[in-house]
Amino acid sequence: MKEKEFESFLDKDEDQRLRVRMKIENGELIDVVFQYESFIEKKWYPIVRYDCAHGFFHRDTMKPNGDKEKQVIEIPNLKDAAKYAEQDLKDRWEWYRERFIKKMKK
Repeated sequence: MKEKEFESFLDKDEDQRLRVRMKIENGELIDVVFQYESFIEKKWYPIVRYDCAHGFFHRDTMKPNGDKEKQVIEIPNLKDAAKYAEQDLKDRWEWYRERFIKKMKK
């Protein structure tokens, strides 16, 4: 089994990052984690994570208090699910960040 891990920045200031971990067995993707993190007030916060924990592909949207909202994402195969997760986080990270910060202020 191969495991690949990498991170990339979503903005030019390098304070918004996407961390990715993939497990591949016999050329087939068997597990993924895509996590968007934001550097806010001198600390990295996980904001949104897609993974296969609990036996199904889902999105966890984090709250500042540590709670999270879980949403099942029904995509038939893990390769397509990984593409969906990556594209969603690249397209919507600003919206996710803004929502997280609003919750920090409550």
